[in-house]
Amino acid sequence: MALHRSNPRSNDLEEHAIGETVDALVSPLPRATFPQECRPALTTFNLLKEELLLDGNSKQNLATFCQTYESHQVADLMALAVDKNLIDKDEYPQTAEIERRCVSMMADLWHAPGEAVGCSTIGSSEAAMLGGLAAKWRWREHRKAAGQSIDRPNMVCGSVQICWTKFARYWDVELREVEMTSGELCMSPERMLEQVDENTIVVVPTLGVTYHGLYEDVQAISQALDELQQRKGLDIPIHVDAASGGFLAPFCAPDLAPWDFRLPRVKSINSSGHKFGLAPLGVGWVLWRESSDLPEGLVFHVSYLGGDMPTFQINFSRPAGQVISQYYDFVRLGRDGYQAIHGASYANAQYVAQELKKLGPFELIHDGNPARGIPTVVWTLRAGQELGFNLYDLSDRLRLRGWQVPAYPFTGELAHQAFQRILVKRDFSREMADLLLTDIRNAITHLESHPVKISLNATEAASTNHLGRSMVECLDAHG
Repeated sequence: MALHRSNPRSNDLEEHAIGETVDALVSPLPRATFPQECRPALTTFNLLKEELLLDGNSKQNLATFCQTYESHQVADLMALAVDKNLIDKDEYPQTAEIERRCVSMMADLWHAPGEAVGCSTIGSSEAAMLGGLAAKWRWREHRKAAGQSIDRPNMVCGSVQICWTKFARYWDVELREVEMTSGELCMSPERMLEQVDENTIVVVPTLGVTYHGLYEDVQAISQALDELQQRKGLDIPIHVDAASGGFLAPFCAPDLAPWDFRLPRVKSINSSGHKFGLAPLGVGWVLWRESSDLPEGLVFHVSYLGGDMPTFQINFSRPAGQVISQYYDFVRLGRDGYQAIHGASYANAQYVAQELKKLGPFELIHDGNPARGIPTVVWTLRAGQELGFNLYDLSDRLRLRGWQVPAYPFTGELAHQAFQRILVKRDFSREMADLLLTDIRNAITHLESHPVKISLNATEAASTNHLGRSMVECLDAHG
């Protein structure tokens, strides 16, 4: 019988692999200077994979509005499109057609009166800025035609996400923010009218305010502006920031007062595909009521990629996978699927809200009612209680269990009061809700039996409040 002899070359490879592993264990990855030498692909991959384990668990991130779940089919579509540049419509005409179909479907969803006019963006922030830019250009052209000054444009909004602060600063527009009062968390028509004038380029109501999730009353604001035009002749358009609500209200709040293109004063709408549009991270949308609402001067014609490609996004080269995946979601789910998935999120949000009320110390701001806002639960501590802890302490305690449940201040009169919020999304099940509630009960019990001598404040609780501003920026902005 012949004896089995090992392959010497095989042993050499094994020893080489062991050598690479040992080197990796004792050699840190480059951190400050660009490396000179190559590294083995598999070893480098494994080191990075292990380093990323230090991130939080996205499934327990109840602060983010963005999707933290995607199907295997979506992951495969993203992989198929990893080398496709969305802007190169001449090279990838079918991908361009898929983007056009998405815009057309949203035009139908939001009741556009004619041909769909819009585009995809990197996110709803870019989409919001495009809507604001179009409004500024329309205002400027109107003022120039009338021989009037264009020196002092302003916009009016409620307490908004930081993208609008960026827009105002980047494009030299005065931001007139109607901040919150203890009895008025959303921008009211009356307070909005106090801020508008002949230099107002646009009023921006929010369908799902980032701070508390409630819908602002777009119809009432539109009616107030209609009456203002009749009295003073000021024709001020509306841009609806529907970053969250644009993919919620059509499915789960069919009786909500008109907020979209059914209102003639609404000239543009932005929304986020990677929030409640259920697409992967990196896609937003902006639509205009009709082509005349998008000034031609904002459309650029590019020829150097082959063919004539009109573009009006701020970003140029962009991945195509997110748009393709968005179309997959639209076709795969349809109205019934979106209603079912978001309906489950609302049901779980309302369940958490009911259970939180039973705990005693919390006052609910939004209980996840689909007629009032997005599927989020927002609460604060009841006034007049001596609990021995605050919401920043509670948030910090929950982090020990992996939960990211942000505590943060509101604006205006409420800028020094802490509030807390969870976003209830597609992959937040009833089982997870019960686990979270158990951890909240245990955290309260611990904090009550071990009172905090010096409570955390907003700047100490976390590096970000998930509203788009750092805690320090938020406090600086509101005193």
